[in-house]
Amino acid sequence: MAFYYGEPSRTFSEFLLIPGYSSTECIPAKVSLKTPLVRYEKGQEPELSINIPMVSAIMQSVSDDRLAVALAQEGGLAFIYGSQPVEQQAEMVRRVKRYRAGFVVSDSNVSPDMTLADVLAITEKTGHSTIAVTDDGKSGGKLLGIVTNKDYRVSRMNPETKVAEFMTKFEDLVYADEDTTLKEANDIIWEHKINCLPLVNKKQELVYLVFRKDYDTHKKNENELIDTSKRYMVGAGINTRDYEERVPALVEAGADALCIDSSEGYSEWQKITLDYIHKKYGRSVKVGAGNVVDGDGFRFLAEAGADFVKVGIGGGAICITREQKGIGRGQATAVIEVAKARDEYYKETGIYVPICSDGGIVHDYHITLALAMGADFVMLGRYFARFDESPTKRVNINGSYMKEYWGEGSARARNWQRYDLGGEKKLSFEEGVDSLVPYAGSLHDNVSMTLSKVKSTMCNCGALTIPELQQKAKITLVSSTSIVEGGAHDVMLRDKRYNRKTGSKARSERRPDKRGDASGAVAATPEWSLKWKACRRSEL
Repeated sequence: MAFYYGEPSRTFSEFLLIPGYSSTECIPAKVSLKTPLVRYEKGQEPELSINIPMVSAIMQSVSDDRLAVALAQEGGLAFIYGSQPVEQQAEMVRRVKRYRAGFVVSDSNVSPDMTLADVLAITEKTGHSTIAVTDDGKSGGKLLGIVTNKDYRVSRMNPETKVAEFMTKFEDLVYADEDTTLKEANDIIWEHKINCLPLVNKKQELVYLVFRKDYDTHKKNENELIDTSKRYMVGAGINTRDYEERVPALVEAGADALCIDSSEGYSEWQKITLDYIHKKYGRSVKVGAGNVVDGDGFRFLAEAGADFVKVGIGGGAICITREQKGIGRGQATAVIEVAKARDEYYKETGIYVPICSDGGIVHDYHITLALAMGADFVMLGRYFARFDESPTKRVNINGSYMKEYWGEGSARARNWQRYDLGGEKKLSFEEGVDSLVPYAGSLHDNVSMTLSKVKSTMCNCGALTIPELQQKAKITLVSSTSIVEGGAHDVMLRDKRYNRKTGSKARSERRPDKRGDASGAVAATPEWSLKWKACRRSEL
């Protein structure tokens, strides 16, 4: 007969952390969130670690090169989505790797025969006021000049004016060789009192731009995730179908880590993929696998050589696998069991295989709970989809700004490889939805807020590192009544957007969620309405 679990599977919202003793030394400023990304042997250091326990989901609507750079600046790692042509994905990886800390690859470029109208269109699209003029209008072309907002005046110039007529020509620019260090570049910037320094190669081709403002940004991003060449680190997703073509291309492009993107990882297909990579590259190419929800699945992938294991099936905001197939498990229960299996495997073999909690994060504190339950880091989709840096459009819906967000198993993405079980090369049915999420502003502001909450909670638990949190954490189940009690209740919620003169709610645009909560929730209750949030215990 079938095996029945005696306990129900649970989500993060069903648990709370109990405070532990915290000394005067236990303050957020001293908390380290550094965590291993890949397996390592006892007594050794992992070859790859990340500075914050956050990686981005392998999704079209989340992880492109722009988000990868932004997340690396904060200390996390993005996995470029794999549901695209191989060369296109490899080029995204290359674009990230072309960045060095403080060095920018120009994404705003024109040719001399383009017009002021073209310059204005690019400025409006990118928000950048400095535009490189190259012979072919591409970032790596021969540098012929620079256009800034100081070079033109819209009210006094014809939009059809050629760029060549008003650009600052190359011979009038201050520039430097491509081998110039960041310190040297900034010394030149300060000496010549300029805002931007182009770096060119011997062929006068544009390689990087160094901005005065980015120097301060670089100094502020102390946690930025860079490789030995001071380039931003980036991961990439692969599948179990075209790995023989995709993996070599991604390795050649410079991907720091790979991850098999699949809805269910307890499969021979993943072992075959891992075997191919290890046979071809040995242990030099780091690759994660998953997803699994129990100890058996973890051990299978660990023994197959996975460098980390992803945990979670059906817990994502846009995932409907549980609804469609009846497969999955509550995310908290899955993480707890897999973490136990990971620790047992470590005791037996002396090899530590990190686990990644993928899905089920609704609120910021869920991240801390996942870490306390044993996860080494978390993978986030909806969380990052809300930000400026995600690849999706920002749209206005009834006066509120939203961002598009769709699942890899949706009709829009049609990433059949992720759900492949052999047979026909098509998506048989949907396992994800096409949706909208509240726009939340910049990645930097929100990640900073989220991490401040994580660090604060860790201090409440008396922990300064993630391993210490996992050892010291005291976790309790909570009742439905306790869940209600944990939020605002028995009060009338105010809405500052309420129009006192008309007595009605004014049409407004949703502002970025300054609280940085993973939920992105914003109170939408009119000031004098009698809408109460969870009232009396007798009503529960």
